[in-house]
Formats: sequence, structure tokens, C-alpha cells
Amino acid sequence: MTADTATTLFEEHRPALLGVAYRMLGRAADAEDVVQDAWLRWSGADRTEVRDPRGFLVRITTRLAVDRLRQIKARGETYVGPWLPEPYVTDFGDTVTDSAERAVLADSVSLAVLVVLETLSPLERAVFVLREAFGYPYADIAAMLDRGEAAVRQLGARARRHVDERRPRYDVDPARRRDLTERFLDAAAGGDLAGLMELLAPDVRLVGDSGGKARAPLRVLDGADHVGRFFVGVAAKGVPDVSVRMVELNGGPAVLVMSGGKPDAVVQIDADGDRIRTVYVVRNPDKLAALTALP
Repeated sequence: MTADTATTLFEEHRPALLGVAYRMLGRAADAEDVVQDAWLRWSGADRTEVRDPRGFLVRITTRLAVDRLRQIKARGETYVGPWLPEPYVTDFGDTVTDSAERAVLADSVSLAVLVVLETLSPLERAVFVLREAFGYPYADIAAMLDRGEAAVRQLGARARRHVDERRPRYDVDPARRRDLTERFLDAAAGGDLAGLMELLAPDVRLVGDSGGKARAPLRVLDGADHVGRFFVGVAAKGVPDVSVRMVELNGGPAVLVMSGGKPDAVVQIDADGDRIRTVYVVRNPDKLAALTALP
């Protein structure tokens, strides 16, 4: 295999490798670092014995991501306020044509699922991502992680149970979710409390992530009245030189708020079909920087 062929193969599989690394870490910058490390391993490896380049690359990426996640957990860093994953662009375009596969990939990268994945061990998370998001057989996952198949099956069952217990499922048509997002945006931008109350479930939750670097609630807000009045207050204060657009992030529609040409916030909702159950707001500038490059 020539160097040019190796580079072409790696670039062909880069989106999948980024998908694995991001689902493992919830941080786009860390995912990029892991994939770059995977490239260094790939470029320096003896590729004459590699029969399945994609499998080989996924194995390297997964092991590097497990190591990175263990390092992050070992540091035990304290985060100011609620933590949310870094927003991740997921416009699948024509790359995923099967609607069922598209739905699985979108769900596995959703903010709700990624928040729960943070509570898994690194190995549980790896098995969940490879099995649930990418459909790898347990035997292949066992080989990638250098574990016995029976042990990997136990890890997978425990991870699946943990996620199911902690993450409510809302099967909402994508078009319906987008419509609710647009109506929510109109009501919030206009400071329309009555309009917001029509859209918000009574037990709605607002999870804001600023990392202490921007203005956002430092605790989760519960209840339609609290959440609605929060957005009315934001509208009253205003955002300087503001512009708003809809984008596809973490498998669903999201609102990208720009201020002075720079990303100021990402807002995304979870809904049960008729009412909004959770509102996510990311304002940590470190997590928004990559969105500056969006076309």
C-alpha cells in the first residue's frame, strides 16, 4: 500500500472515525485530536497485513478515545454549572440514505444521550457506541478492545440498561421537531410568555452550559413558568448585533445565535411531539468556537 493510498483510505474513513471519537468524548476538539493520533499510528503502521482498513482504524480510534476518556476522568476537573457536550455538526446529507440508520446515528449523538454516556465507564461507553451507533458485532468489539466476548456482552447490556433508565425516549418526527423549534424561537425572541407557555410542558427543564464564562443559569431550571420567564428576560435585555439561523447539530435542528458575527449561543429542544420537555442552551465560548466556520 503506497503512502498516497494510505492517505486516501484514511480520509475516506475520517467521518466515521470522528463519529466514534466524538460519541466517546462529547468534545469535538478532543475527537479531532484522537483522530489525528490515529492518523499518526496508521501512517507509521505496517499496513501489508491489514485486510480491513476501516476496522483497523476504528480499533485504533476507539482505544485512543478510551485512553483519553480515562485521562479526563482521572483529572477530576470541576466544571462550573451544568455540563453539556460540545455542539457537533451532523448534516448527514447524502452520506446516509437509509432512514432507520439515519435515525440511530442521530439519536446516538443527541445531547440527551451524550449527557447519559458521561456517566458510563470508558469501556461501557466504547461498547455502547460501537454496538448501538455503528452496529458492530460483539465479537468484533471484543477484538477491538482486547476483551472476551462474554465480558463485552455484559458491558453492553449494562450500558444499554443504564441509558434506558436515565434517558426518556421521545419519538418525534423530524419535521415536527423543527416546527416546534421554529415556533419556540419566534416566541422566545418576541418575549411572548403566553406563546412559550403553550409550547412548554409543565415539567420542562432548562439545562444551560456556560462553564462560568458567559451568562447562563448555573443550575437546571424546572417548570414552564421558570423557563418561560427566563427567555422573556433574555428577550428584554437583548443581544447586541444579533442574528439567528437554524442549523443541524447533534442529530436535530438547533438555533445558532450570533452576536457581532461570532457564535453566542446554541439552543436545542427535546419534545414529546406536542410539548417541549427539555431546552438545552450552550453558551460556553470554548464549545462554540468551531461553529464560526459554518457556511
